[in-house]
Amino acid sequence: MNIEVRPTTTPRPRPTGALGFGIHFTDHVFRMDYAEPSGWQHARIEAYSGATLDPAASVLHYAQVVFEGLKAFRGPDGGLRLFRVDRHARRFAKSCEKLCIPAIPESDVIEAIARVVEHDASWVPDASSGGALYVRPFVYATEAFLGVRPAKEFTFCVILSPVGAYYERGFAPVKIWVEREAVRAVKGGVGDAKTAANYAASLHAAFAAKKRGYDQVLWTDAITHEKIEEVGTMNLFVAFEDEVVTPSLDGTILDGVTRNSVLTLLRARGLNVVERSITLDEVKQGQKSGKLREIFGTGTAAVISPVGTLGFDDGDLTIGDGQPGKLALSLFDELTKIQRGEAPDPHGWVRRLEG
Repeated sequence: MNIEVRPTTTPRPRPTGALGFGIHFTDHVFRMDYAEPSGWQHARIEAYSGATLDPAASVLHYAQVVFEGLKAFRGPDGGLRLFRVDRHARRFAKSCEKLCIPAIPESDVIEAIARVVEHDASWVPDASSGGALYVRPFVYATEAFLGVRPAKEFTFCVILSPVGAYYERGFAPVKIWVEREAVRAVKGGVGDAKTAANYAASLHAAFAAKKRGYDQVLWTDAITHEKIEEVGTMNLFVAFEDEVVTPSLDGTILDGVTRNSVLTLLRARGLNVVERSITLDEVKQGQKSGKLREIFGTGTAAVISPVGTLGFDDGDLTIGDGQPGKLALSLFDELTKIQRGEAPDPHGWVRRLEG
């Protein structure tokens, strides 16, 4: 891919103090445009700037947009590393297909990400800070028309954000409200695609949960509201004394890259890992019998997020002793060390970059 580079002439101010998450953005953005019949063209890295959209742009009316989220890390040796960029590119392609967005070769997506990260390498936080560079590739429909059909014009972008911990209190267990009315996704929909509509559908319930004093929402199935699906924007794992369970991918759950990584690490340890349905009653009975050990979420932003409390209409259920479990702690340690180059990478997940 031929990428034109137009360096900024007005560098953006560097953040001071705590980075937060998704607040600051680097000097440059990658952009590439699509129009029929020419296809994808005009790949460039240019100064970070706002996008100009026609008020009738399809994305504003019909939400034809997909995105990804991954991270770049600076290791103790100063080297830059992208974590599982190939799998993110593969999922991005599947999301595009589901939203009728013209395919971008996975190799081009990877190259675009790598090149813009290398160009803004100085923005990647030092290893000692515990921070990372969050990478957000996305593609959206720009054609101006009012009518329900796939657009014929698109823009693909990659923006970068230096970030700290996703949750302000770090690895402290989160409180989760069990949602049994609102629905995030149903079979046959777009729940397994990383598209804006899924996140828009989650906002009202998440806002209500926070008003109740909870950090996020535990989504249940749309039919019975008894089967566990996702927690907030993360996949969920439930550790019992004899097995570790995560809901199977049935079309409503996103195929999380961190989820896949955790499954691989658990199986490498020889643990009994099962992908199947989990009911709320099974969790309650497990806590009552003592067989439930811990619950944690997995996702790119937080990596591993221990769940300390599940909130129900009739009261809270404390998971274990309410503190981060040993399994979640050990997985967080193992995974982040691989990401930062502090431990061997036996599965070939890390891509070294220049810069």
